[in-house]
Amino acid sequence: MDSVFGKNQTSARERVAAVTSTSLVGIGLYTPSEASRLLGVPAAKISRWLRGHGIGEQHYDQLWQPEVDLGDGHVYLGFRDLMEVRVASAFIERGLSAQKVRRATELAREMVVEERPLSTAKFRTDGRSVFLQLTKEDGSDAMVDLFRQQHVFREVIEPSLKNIEFVDGIPAKWWPNGKQARIVVDPRRSFGQPVESESNIPTAVLSAAAEAEGSAEAAAKVWQVSAAAVRRAVEFHKIQTQRLAA
Repeated sequence: MDSVFGKNQTSARERVAAVTSTSLVGIGLYTPSEASRLLGVPAAKISRWLRGHGIGEQHYDQLWQPEVDLGDGHVYLGFRDLMEVRVASAFIERGLSAQKVRRATELAREMVVEERPLSTAKFRTDGRSVFLQLTKEDGSDAMVDLFRQQHVFREVIEPSLKNIEFVDGIPAKWWPNGKQARIVVDPRRSFGQPVESESNIPTAVLSAAAEAEGSAEAAAKVWQVSAAAVRRAVEFHKIQTQRLAA
């Protein structure tokens, strides 16, 4: 059975091998289609955001420069790009324009000296403007309105950063369906492919094994893992397939 990521993922991995075996370790690699299946954001929209696009005579610049460039003219995402798209999409769903998100990214990048500031633990939104969380000298938190450049104090929503593990404020791991599902996206493992955390095997591999062997129990014996680990991988890919078909 082809994995839910399909042939695009295989070809992307082959291109990585052709470029280098080490330069993308810890960065991750995703095509727009792969990112779409994980995030639920249309692949065409992801490509427009990261490549830039034109409507009539109007040109719109890319929201940011992707982490990965394999030199073949295609758009690829690293893990940080994946997290940035997730947050950018959440902002836009709350009524912010892509242009406003681009401007907020530029301002935040200057303030925190971070190339991809949207996915840092400091970023928040209230649906009308974009705010950056800073810690004052007295230890209290302040919210900086990136468009008014003034401090404000308020409660804001944070679902776009849910289920992300941060290290020093930078995304390190993502649990797409929560830790209880035991599926993790970690750029240090399998170029960022989703893996079943108990076995540390890519979910695509376990899901394909269950299909080939006819059951989770049979696949578990082949891979010497628990049947529960295989079932978790199968369920994860079922959800991804349903998202793709929606």
